[in-house]
Amino acid sequence: MSDLIQTSEPSDARLSDRRAFLRFLAASPVMTPTAMSALAAALTAGSTDAFAQSYDVLRAPQQATADGIISAPEQALNVFDFEPAAKKALPPAHYGYLASGVDGDLTLKANHEAFSRIRIRARRLIDVRKIDTSVTIFGQKFGTPIMLAPVSSQGAFHPEAESAVAKAAKLKGNGVILSTVGSTSIEDVTEARGAPVWYMLYPTDDWAVTEALVKRAEAAGAPAIVLTVDRQGGRNTETLFRLRREDSRTCTDCHGGGFVNEVSRKPMFDDLDVTKVTNLYGTGMTWDYVDRLRKIVKGKLVLKGIVTHEDAEEALKHGVDAIIVSNHGGRAEESLYPTIDALPEVLKAVNGKVPVLIDGGFRRGTDVLKALALGATAVCIGRPYCWGLAAFGEPGVAAVLTIMQREFETIMKQVGAVRIEDIDADAVTRA
Repeated sequence: MSDLIQTSEPSDARLSDRRAFLRFLAASPVMTPTAMSALAAALTAGSTDAFAQSYDVLRAPQQATADGIISAPEQALNVFDFEPAAKKALPPAHYGYLASGVDGDLTLKANHEAFSRIRIRARRLIDVRKIDTSVTIFGQKFGTPIMLAPVSSQGAFHPEAESAVAKAAKLKGNGVILSTVGSTSIEDVTEARGAPVWYMLYPTDDWAVTEALVKRAEAAGAPAIVLTVDRQGGRNTETLFRLRREDSRTCTDCHGGGFVNEVSRKPMFDDLDVTKVTNLYGTGMTWDYVDRLRKIVKGKLVLKGIVTHEDAEEALKHGVDAIIVSNHGGRAEESLYPTIDALPEVLKAVNGKVPVLIDGGFRRGTDVLKALALGATAVCIGRPYCWGLAAFGEPGVAAVLTIMQREFETIMKQVGAVRIEDIDADAVTRA
């Protein structure tokens, strides 16, 4: 019945569904003959948006499979429905890589749970029939403030990898940030997106390689180089390790032996001499390194992984153009400090001088609104779109983006915001 309201020429099956629904309503004691006639006429004539809002049951997706796991993107009620579908589709180790936080995954969980401590203040009697969700960052306009965070090795989730993600983002107007160790080159992702994408830089410990990566990304049109600074201390990905034990495949069939062989497989390292690279993350990075990078980055330089006011203030001193508040989706350290809780102190330190984005735990449109109300410029999602990718490829990603956008637009209207600029601190309150 999910497409009952989406077509003016119903099929025999849809007409049968409508008749069954009418019989169900006819048995209800609250349905008068007059109301029944009006409803029958509406169902026969085809549904309008207003009618659909009044009878949300008609938009309910089809039933999932016997095990309760969706078998098609259109069956999903929310983005959480895609996770078990992704788990079902992936080998244990690949799902473990996607699912893992660090240590006991407590920071991963805290990222999302923290949103429950923020309340939304709904407003009434404001005309919100037409809203605009577009945002402009660094002169680039996006149709939505929901951007796609960098996630490495998406070929482990689906053969079309980042290209499928970029195509879905093109349809929905989402911005894309590509990882250095993605399964697809920046040139191919840019072509699939139909617009420039940002490039997340793992700097490596070889400056010549770092410089070459930056030049290639900027030559492909990347307006922003996003330096990840939260992976210097190593990490203990227990969930990945545990699920890897359940995987009967021989990992070396896909993963080359040794760090150099593993890195050189990624397309962004094509034609580069990586024999001196021993680490992706530049474990010796300091603020001097940021200064050095600032000199070669011609476009915008963004730091990803800032969670304190001290580091935010320091970033401004070193000419950074934007900040992404991030703990790597709970994969950097077991701090138990949710990014949505870190956001206010970073915003206070920045004081409007540069855009501040945020990732970590975003699963609902209401989460997006809460971050924007606190002052974020945009939000980045990671696991949800990868669940969609793993389960169903490009259509799965598109479905995830559609659901989150729909939820976001709904709550925008409930707080009386017709533009992103209308979402302010008055829209939320702390529990």
